[in-house]
Amino acid sequence: MKSREDYPYRDCVGVCVFNKDNKVWIGDRVNSPELLKSAHTWQMPQGGIDKGEDPLVAAERELFEETSIRSISLLKEAEDWLYYDLPDNLLGIGLKGKFRGQRQRWFAFRFEGHDSEIDVLKPGGGKHEQEFQGWRWEDLEKVPSLIVPFKRDVYDQLVKAFLPLIK
Repeated sequence: MKSREDYPYRDCVGVCVFNKDNKVWIGDRVNSPELLKSAHTWQMPQGGIDKGEDPLVAAERELFEETSIRSISLLKEAEDWLYYDLPDNLLGIGLKGKFRGQRQRWFAFRFEGHDSEIDVLKPGGGKHEQEFQGWRWEDLEKVPSLIVPFKRDVYDQLVKAFLPLIK
């Protein structure tokens, strides 16, 4: 049987998008093994970094692939990688069974477009797999309470890192 240390972390990016009212974009995840039996299905866009890909490029790509959003300007990159571990009951199941958790590089962007640009049901004009079943703008400080508990520490760190951008 594999131990937790036998699984690597998956390198990923996360994206915090603020609108003109300084609310942050969150999406309601389509069911996944990590979220089954959970009321906490909201999160910000995130996804894997391709081999050799620059994290900023990955963040812009993932944001488009999940939301169709392209009209953005960079506000800030988080200073450090942020980590989360899957809980024991999801080890070997969540994240395609290959990873113990994620090592994430987070970016904050300003959304410069109109809400009509956002399409989570057929992202990228239907070229990308749907990851969210809905979305909304929310206060950044409220987001940690809306996501799956094992990711909360990362989101608490994001609030500390990105809240000064809007206050």
